[in-house]
Amino acid sequence: MKAATCPAAVKVSPEITDDDRALFHEVISTDLADWQIEQVETPSKIYPRQEKLLAVHWHPEFVPFKHISRRVEKMFPNVQDKLMIPTQHNVLMSYGDYTGVEVDCYASGFNQKVQLLLHFENEKVKEAHVLKSMLAHTFKYRSSQLFEYMDTITKPMEDRIEKAAKATGADEDLVEMVRVYVTKIQTMLDEEWSSVPKDSIKNKLLKNYFDALRPKYGDTLINRLQAYLKAIKKQVKTDFSLKFFYRATEVIEEARSLGGCVVIPHPEEFWPILLAKYDVDGIEAWNPQSQRYTEFLISVVNEQNIKRPAGNKELLIFMGDDCHMSEKTKPVETQDPTKAAREIGLQPAWDDLNIRKKLIISGINRSSVIEEYKARMAG
Repeated sequence: MKAATCPAAVKVSPEITDDDRALFHEVISTDLADWQIEQVETPSKIYPRQEKLLAVHWHPEFVPFKHISRRVEKMFPNVQDKLMIPTQHNVLMSYGDYTGVEVDCYASGFNQKVQLLLHFENEKVKEAHVLKSMLAHTFKYRSSQLFEYMDTITKPMEDRIEKAAKATGADEDLVEMVRVYVTKIQTMLDEEWSSVPKDSIKNKLLKNYFDALRPKYGDTLINRLQAYLKAIKKQVKTDFSLKFFYRATEVIEEARSLGGCVVIPHPEEFWPILLAKYDVDGIEAWNPQSQRYTEFLISVVNEQNIKRPAGNKELLIFMGDDCHMSEKTKPVETQDPTKAAREIGLQPAWDDLNIRKKLIISGINRSSVIEEYKARMAG
């Protein structure tokens, strides 16, 4: 029996064709076609028995709130009490009475990048000039990672290229095919910079572009390309300098000065923040990416609350859905199934019997967190 062979990479002309440019415009576009709107507004499942909705960690990206609202209303038709706050990366966004953001920052005590969720009543950030300037700097710096990612491929940075190729089995032809296409993307990005939506200037631009080439080259070759790209991206992220981010303490101080609240997301990565006793309101004990430490973290929060000094507020427990709405605008066949399964307000951990047992001890449930957190933001 003959062994199956992987499809070979193809030689690609460095000249930017009309097809290349049309695909580039398609990938960077933030306009939604009718089929995308229908896909966004139609949930895959309905949860008629859920009456409380708590969602303080989700990313609208370029999807208009009106479509998001329709999806959530269809998904949870009997909700009587809700708290929904968007947390775009490094950009303040308002929905209803509240404004939120997920901020990249630097925790010097752990020498690592961390992220914090900041939440406010809308009125409190109308004149938040310092916070807005801090976020603009962070957004610009964070976006620069895409350019380092592309430079690694096009310059190229040989040590990173060799390491990624070795890790993924990419041969010279595949490496060259990726280099040519990324050079084209880089050139088109520079040529059309003034009209490129800022929402598209992120690492996933390359992933989305190569995904859009699937009809032309087939899934097997594109999957090989994507594995190689992912290995390069991982190196870029690891080597990305932290010194240009604001310190976590600076971000927290600014949020507090405006009357905002702070939550630690991504518990598997950032739970050590709890050890530093930062001035935060709570921590996600669960989200779709981070389920390993849920029960442990609830116990830690319970212990800290018992030992807290008189007059200090209790740490709250949150469950984050970390839903990225742009995933729901992609053709189903190119969606990441794990990311696509995330939904605003869908947090099964609240109903898990083992987790509920620990939450009962702390007197915490969705309803109590909604009530207490609204009170803190109003305070």
